[in-house]
Amino acid sequence: MNTTTVCVVGLGYIGLPTAAILASNGVNVIGVDINERTVDAVNRGDVPFVEPDLATYVAGAVTQGSLRASTKPEPAQTYIVAVPTPFMDGHAPDLSYIQAAAEAIAPHLEADALVILESTSPPRATQQMADWILTARPDLSLDGSEGRARIHVAHCPERVLPGRVMIELVTNDRIVGGLTPEAAERAKELYQVFCQGEIHLTDTVTAEMAKLVENSYRDVNIAFANELSLISADLGIDVWELIRLANHHPRVDILQPGPGVGGHCIAVDPWFIVDAAPERARLIRTAREVNDAKPEYVVSRVKAHANRFKTPRIAVLGLAFKPDIDDLRESPALAIATRLAVEVDDAVILAVEPHIDELPGVLAGRPNVELRELESAVDEADIVLVLVDHTQFRQADRTPLHLGEKVVVDTKGVWR
Repeated sequence: MNTTTVCVVGLGYIGLPTAAILASNGVNVIGVDINERTVDAVNRGDVPFVEPDLATYVAGAVTQGSLRASTKPEPAQTYIVAVPTPFMDGHAPDLSYIQAAAEAIAPHLEADALVILESTSPPRATQQMADWILTARPDLSLDGSEGRARIHVAHCPERVLPGRVMIELVTNDRIVGGLTPEAAERAKELYQVFCQGEIHLTDTVTAEMAKLVENSYRDVNIAFANELSLISADLGIDVWELIRLANHHPRVDILQPGPGVGGHCIAVDPWFIVDAAPERARLIRTAREVNDAKPEYVVSRVKAHANRFKTPRIAVLGLAFKPDIDDLRESPALAIATRLAVEVDDAVILAVEPHIDELPGVLAGRPNVELRELESAVDEADIVLVLVDHTQFRQADRTPLHLGEKVVVDTKGVWR
């Protein structure tokens, strides 16, 4: 392998695990993040968020001296960009973080350097990143033309599940797209340091689309389940019983409904396809609209019940976007809790999220919102709203909770 030092720009939910797994496999890694608290935590051997086994990898790599963090990029043979890619108003992708990263690493690039974009990105974002680099460094090129030093640019989207990141980084197949075939081969060589899955090579646009298609496929299927939940509610049908029975067909595998779709991937990525092909992506757009509308439906149901109480006390079970993690990004549960706190007159929101120690910013400081333990929240509640199927909720002994005396709105089918 040509790489001896890798600079990972962005120490979030993907960048830090990638940095840690590389450092644990003998690569010298410099992690970069603009958040000084994150940098300080990593340099202490700590992790700034919950991800099983990550703390062990980070602590070990820092102790061995193979991983350290900084607020600015440093010279390296390879750069991995793993920064956020949100969308702006109208769901147009926001590539400003990628641009900032490209311009930050550009002064450090030398001949034969490899730059990999790991951020989930809209089509042609990798080419755009390369263009930003070459604008900042006109002495560089992608093909070595006119005597300019050559660099290699590739895209390798992450394909891991929060809560299983350190396992799936190693075991999952990877897709690597290069702006040139040599760039793809160079990136493959790096990922072979730790990846036991098969590494598939293609061009950058196909690699970008592959990740978006994977998450859009899931979004469409979740939308089907969520739409079924709305229809079933109107018809007086238990949607979970309906899906269970339908799934006995050998070629049917319907997913489970919920309060919406969250996280930085499934709730965001389909919009990148819609933005790239607005006239063609009709099904993908509709699925997004169905899933984005589900929180409004849940809020309206809770409001209808809350009208029965003078000062309704609502136990909100779960704020994360999926079970057994602390990740609140694009969480429909958090959005629902926030709307109830603001829109239900005289309501008290008893939020239960076992994976956080303090309320997130949108709820912190609100006088009518408290972070509670499960038992006390349910005990005091008039309405129990289940938004996340955390293991703690699924395995809870419901006998002492007296749920028969409460209004239970269960969006996950945990306590139905």
